Amino acid sequence: MSSHGGKTFIPLNIAVLTVSDTRDESNDTSGQALVDKLTTAGHKLAEKAIVKDDVYQLRAIVSKWIASDDVQVVISTGGTGFTSRDNTPEALMPLFDKAVEGFGEVFRHVSLEEIGTSTIQSRAFGGIANSTVVLCVPGSTNACKTAWDKVIKEQLDASHRPCNFVPHLKFTDAEQCETRG
Repeated sequence: MSSHGGKTFIPLNIAVLTVSDTRDESNDTSGQALVDKLTTAGHKLAEKAIVKDDVYQLRAIVSKWIASDDVQVVISTGGTGFTSRDNTPEALMPLFDKAVEGFGEVFRHVSLEEIGTSTIQSRAFGGIANSTVVLCVPGSTNACKTAWDKVIKEQLDASHRPCNFVPHLKFTDAEQCETRG
């Protein structure tokens, strides 16, 4: 595979995290929207969780996923605003080996069309840790759909040009043989 990706789509193992003090599986429309989008695109749901907006609980679960050989991407929804309970950036940024500054910038740019200047109150962000890409979006279902449709989907597709995240992700030996074969 070239340094800019392959020629064909490669299904990735993606974990979805909903950060919320009030949601559960019955009303987690944002997390479910991400699950629906990623599976429809051909990726695999590695794991899904709902965690209270607590710095240490967030770090614990995302650290577990970053350390796992079975997770290549983590997408979180929620906890990116400015209330006292919005702690996702503070919890997860210290885990990153490298920040992906462009993710938040592009998300806010595309959100401008939908929500106007209110997009400045989004602290969407991303990074890479242990060859796992971590992308964090606001908690609204519409924000999750916008993030997936207009930014994330292409960047997790190995065939997207001129570049995508796939060459930067960890693969098991068997997966590497599959992606190169």
